[in-house]
Amino acid sequence: MKRVFDLCLGLAVGLVLLVPIIVVAIMVRLTSRGPAVYWSDRVGRHNRIFRMPKFRSMRIDTPAVATHLLENPNQWMTPIGPFLRKSSLDELPQLWSILKGDMSFVGPRPALFNQADLISLRTEAGVHELVPGLTGWAQVNGRDELPIPQKVELDAEYLRRHSLLFDMRILWMTAHKVLAKDGVSH
Repeated sequence: MKRVFDLCLGLAVGLVLLVPIIVVAIMVRLTSRGPAVYWSDRVGRHNRIFRMPKFRSMRIDTPAVATHLLENPNQWMTPIGPFLRKSSLDELPQLWSILKGDMSFVGPRPALFNQADLISLRTEAGVHELVPGLTGWAQVNGRDELPIPQKVELDAEYLRRHSLLFDMRILWMTAHKVLAKDGVSH
């Protein structure tokens, strides 16, 4: 049922946002060197690595680590990078990963391939059994500000509670947080 929901919503959202997706892609290309989309190696269900697309908000020579691990993240941003991140428009290409089945609309955010601490804690908690999501329970309860152990606790709570109704609640909360630009790092 969740996969059918993801496919139907993904196709509908993709059609509605087709023009904004094209506009953002053009803006990324016009304001910085390199491709509009950045493909990141992420950890999916059963700790399988998959390639996740995002609109590029960082320069092409940025080290492949979580943003919070960079000494001065702002020095690596493209001219429109802060706007893309604040508005969450950098996440739009992940609709492809949802349609492909690598991701769901709701689930734990996919870890970077090199976030061993997060991957290990999620595996211990059984969270690695879930398909990662565009948004999740941890996202609507603190997003980038949460320390990793607390993020995993919330992911584990989602594992215990997940249902279509809970997913709808998380999607509603996500829409509110995105529109309010709440909890977004630069």
